[in-house]
Amino acid sequence: MKHSVKHSATPPSRRGQGPARRIGRSLALVLPVVMVLSGTLAVTRVNWSGNPSDSVLTASDVSTAHRTSDGTAKAPQDVLRDQLLTELQEKDPGTALTHLQAAVNGKPSLAEHCTSIARALGRAAVRIYGPSRAQSYARPVCDTSFASGVLAAHS
Repeated sequence: MKHSVKHSATPPSRRGQGPARRIGRSLALVLPVVMVLSGTLAVTRVNWSGNPSDSVLTASDVSTAHRTSDGTAKAPQDVLRDQLLTELQEKDPGTALTHLQAAVNGKPSLAEHCTSIARALGRAAVRIYGPSRAQSYARPVCDTSFASGVLAAHS
């Protein structure tokens, strides 16, 4: 009895490796990450409390001139940091982080100060909530600066 063997014209190592397949594989890896990040950012912009007074901190809130005890104006990043530290104490670190991201999105010039503000929030969260609970609020706001502030305060 004879067995017939089928041979293909292309070597086995080259089969199924066309440009469309490579693009498809790349999209399969990148698309879920993009969707998760865009969904996370969309959710953080929503006012879930239903209370208009809990609305997102706007860039104009930060840009207004505030005075120190000696009469000099505070820098916008200092005003933002103070507002967010107060908010962290009155509400929770998650709310403060959401408002930090919104303020940076609304006023991009604050981006260079985002890391230091997030670290300050992390250190304050450890003082108020303890290291484990403070770490549970960590999010990718200003990279991982909040988490590094938690770690620095705990170390």
